[in-house]
Amino acid sequence: MFTATLMLLGSGELGREFTIAAKRLGCRIVACDRYANAPAMQMADASEVFPMLDGAKIRAAVEKHRPDVIVPEIEAIDTAVLAELEKEGWRVAPSAKAVQLTMNRDGIRDFAARELGLVTSKYRFAESRDEALAAAQEVGLPLVVKPVMSSSGKGQSTARALEEVGPAWDYAVEKMRGDRPRVILEELIAFDSEITMLTVATKDGILFCAPIGHRQELGDYRESWQPAALAEGALFSARHQARKVVEALGGHGIFGVEFFIRGEQAIFSELSPRPHDTGMVTLISQFPNQFELHLRAVLGLPIPAIELAGPSASAVILADRESDAFSFEGVSEALARGAPGRPVDIRIFAKPNTLVNRRMGVALARGESMEDAVDRARAAAGRVRIRYQV
Repeated sequence: MFTATLMLLGSGELGREFTIAAKRLGCRIVACDRYANAPAMQMADASEVFPMLDGAKIRAAVEKHRPDVIVPEIEAIDTAVLAELEKEGWRVAPSAKAVQLTMNRDGIRDFAARELGLVTSKYRFAESRDEALAAAQEVGLPLVVKPVMSSSGKGQSTARALEEVGPAWDYAVEKMRGDRPRVILEELIAFDSEITMLTVATKDGILFCAPIGHRQELGDYRESWQPAALAEGALFSARHQARKVVEALGGHGIFGVEFFIRGEQAIFSELSPRPHDTGMVTLISQFPNQFELHLRAVLGLPIPAIELAGPSASAVILADRESDAFSFEGVSEALARGAPGRPVDIRIFAKPNTLVNRRMGVALARGESMEDAVDRARAAAGRVRIRYQV
C-alpha cells in the first residue's frame, strides 16, 4: 500500500513540508516530537509524543512502527541510540554518523577543521565561566558565543569586551538544549555575506542547489534569497568544501552547509544533515524544492536536474508574545501582492502556540531582481498579522 514508512524525529515546519512531499509519493509518515499536535503530526499517518533525548522511547517507537527509514529533523536527539539502531540494521537518514557529529557544534567543527582541513574561523570550547574567559583571550575579541547544542540561533550572542564574555556564557547555557553546559567561542569573522550551500548526496553522486543568501537577527534567519551572488572563487571553494564534508559524513539526503563569504574565500561555519530553515525559499525558487530533494535522495529516487525559477526570497512571520489562543489576519492582502511572473505565496506552520520571536510562517516571493524579490517577500510577511485573543 505504501512506498515506504518514514519516521520523523522532530515534527516542526521543516518536517511538515517534508511530510507533504512524502505523502505525495505515497509514503506512510510517523511523526514524533516532544509536544502534541506539532506541525508535521497534523499531516502524518501516526504520531508519538516523547522527548527526542529519551533513547529508550526512540527505540520503543522504532520497534512499534518499524520504519524503513528514520529521518531526524532536529539537533537535540539521543544520537547514541540512533547509532545502535543503525548497527542493528535500521536505516538512519542521511547516516547516524552525520547526525551524531552535527548534533553538537563541537563535533562538526572539530571534524571539519581538524580531520578534513576545511577553512574555519578560530574557535575554542568552554565548559565553565572561567574556561570561557580563558578561551576568549586565546581567540581574541570580538567573538561570538554559542551553546554547542541549540536550534534557530538560540543562546547566541556577541562579546566585544572581556567583561561581556561571562554574561554571554550565562545566556548560552540558559538557552542551550540538552544537559551539557558547553559553549563554543568563535572568532567574529568580518564577512561580506552568509550563505547556505544545499548539498544533496544521492546514490548517483553529489548535487548542488544554487547558493542561498540569508540575513540573521538574534542568531536566527529573517530573510533568505536564491541565487546568492558569489565570486567564482568563493562558489568553487564552497562547493569543494561542502562536497568534502558531505562525502565524509556518508549516507544519502540533503545537507545544509553554511559558509561565511569573504571575497573569493568561503569559510565553513555549520552543517545540518537535513533540510535547512533558510531553504524555505526553495518552495518558490526551484524544482524540486529542498524537501523533495531530501525525500528523493533518502529513497534512492532519480533527480535528473534541479531547475531554478528565478530571483526568489523568503521572509519569516514572527510572533511577539506567548499565547495558545490566536489567529492570522492579512493573508489575503499578502497574496494580493503577487503579479504575473512575480508570484507571492504564504506558508502558515500551524504551530499550536506562539512564543516571543517564534517563526509562525513564511512569505515567499519571486521578483525581477534579487532586491525586488526580497522586498516583495518582506512586504508580504509584513501584511500577515497575528491576532491574540485576550
